[in-house]
Amino acid sequence: MRLIAGLQPVREALRAHGDALLEVLIENSASPQLDALCRFVNARGAKLRRVGRDELDRLAKGARHQGALAYANPLALLDESTITGRDGFLGLALDELEDPQNFGAITRTAVAFGVDCILFPESHSAPLSPAMFRASAGAVEHAKLSRVRKLPDTLRRLSDEAVQVVGLAMEADKELADLDLTLPTIIVVGAEGKGLRRGVKQACTVLGKLPMPGPIASLNASVAAALAMYEVLRQRRGTSAPSPAVETGEDGEDFPADDGDD
Repeated sequence: MRLIAGLQPVREALRAHGDALLEVLIENSASPQLDALCRFVNARGAKLRRVGRDELDRLAKGARHQGALAYANPLALLDESTITGRDGFLGLALDELEDPQNFGAITRTAVAFGVDCILFPESHSAPLSPAMFRASAGAVEHAKLSRVRKLPDTLRRLSDEAVQVVGLAMEADKELADLDLTLPTIIVVGAEGKGLRRGVKQACTVLGKLPMPGPIASLNASVAAALAMYEVLRQRRGTSAPSPAVETGEDGEDFPADDGDD
């Protein structure tokens, strides 16, 4: 059983799992946001319980809950042996990314860009925790995640199956725009401050870098991943950019952004 904390993470869990959620707990104070969420819980057929804030604080164990918690089954992870290259394949691999905020932000971007799978190693990786779920703003509920034993081995296997394995590295000779990203591709993002490990670099078929003409030579891992995925989509769609979607609840109510404090 896992804990989901926060308005938007709980909404996305309801969208993804509906009545398969074990329980949704919502603060019993008067609030348009919380009342709208209660209607959404009922519309999705999930079990609802209104409780006091003190109980939510106790159950959240320090996580920011904004008046909403949910209990769900563990995330279903992809078996790495089922991940294979195909036309249009786009994967993302995270090499020992240990910051749950970065992991969550990257997961949200990956889901938005239609990434087929997100690979991460068993060790030295941020846990699948309420902090990571919240940082993804609930997108983790829609993500295709795979925890792999040895990332270099998995990357080499995908390379053998005609997947282009592109490692992001600032010392690369080529920019991402110079690579043919319309091919089946997996983008590999290195850890905060360390970049790609030597073994992971050696498993890549090519290294690519982002154009940075300014005085800063590196970017936050989640920002670099987002720019790399955008470049893939730009090439695959020509020069047109993706249109932003308007997020609404399945009961027809618009949900405000979930980026404020409690």
